[in-house]
Amino acid sequence: MSRIIIGNAANIITIVRILCSLALLFCMPLSPPFYALYTAAGLSDIFDGWIARKTNTATEFGAKLDTFADIVFAAVVLIKLLPILALPVWIILWVGVIALIKLVNIVIGFVRHHTLTAVHSVINKVAGVLVFILPFTIPIINIQYTAGLVFVVATVAAIMESRTVITDFRGETK
Repeated sequence: MSRIIIGNAANIITIVRILCSLALLFCMPLSPPFYALYTAAGLSDIFDGWIARKTNTATEFGAKLDTFADIVFAAVVLIKLLPILALPVWIILWVGVIALIKLVNIVIGFVRHHTLTAVHSVINKVAGVLVFILPFTIPIINIQYTAGLVFVVATVAAIMESRTVITDFRGETK
């Protein structure tokens, strides 16, 4: 098992994302150190999968580690940003609904396939990029304006993920 982690550059990059995410807990939100760690974590999310595919070292463990790193990153960012933002209730509720849909997707995927299931679709990647960019826009654009667009895309991605988790690749219910 240690060879899977240590001998795989993509997994090391994913572990760096987890460490950067945890380090964010000790930064002032929206400060230069916060943005540096946030950017490093975001870039690591791009490069770990790319490196795994290019070096032919993609593994099931790496995919699960990547999903775990994504969850840690998202949770830490929410922990850091939600308390400092004067968010209207509709945004908080919408984030909760998206999180609930994603959680249900994980549970359904586990029950149906007996493994943690993560869908890496184009719409999920677009939603991820928009969510990633959101903290950079906070100092210059009122979040109420940007959140609507981001959350519509994230909601569509979560619903499309549900469809993928529930059906097989031919679109038939299992």
